[in-house]
Amino acid sequence: MALWLLMSGLFKPLQIGLGVASVIVVLFVTRRMDHADQDRLELRLSPIGLLRYFLWLAMEIAKANWAVTKIILSPKMPINQHLFAVPSTQKTELGQVIFANSITLTPGTISVETEGERFLVHAVAFGDGDADALAEMDAQVSAIEFGGRD
Repeated sequence: MALWLLMSGLFKPLQIGLGVASVIVVLFVTRRMDHADQDRLELRLSPIGLLRYFLWLAMEIAKANWAVTKIILSPKMPINQHLFAVPSTQKTELGQVIFANSITLTPGTISVETEGERFLVHAVAFGDGDADALAEMDAQVSAIEFGGRD
């Protein structure tokens, strides 16, 4: 709410009151949902490791953007689509979600399906280094986790 307030620059009583009311409603609904299904997500991530990972991921996204841009602008459009399995070593569901979303955020690749300990990934321009790059991403995500599956 504070971020929205600072970004919008609207400090009128009506906007502030509606903002407080919406936060209260969201908290109420979230609490009811937690009581109804008892399904909780534990955040067992290293804050410093997570920050390091996001910086690393931003660099990987920039590199992939450049590679995809070169493919698109190339007169021959060297597209080599490929569907392949990538092993996942994350210990938590949240770690798997971060890994799958990181694959999808990287231009040219998308997580198609998860099957237990592996993901099915589609690459637009599959190359020899893609599997190694995803193995490195897998290791980076696993490094930010604290806990494991019980």
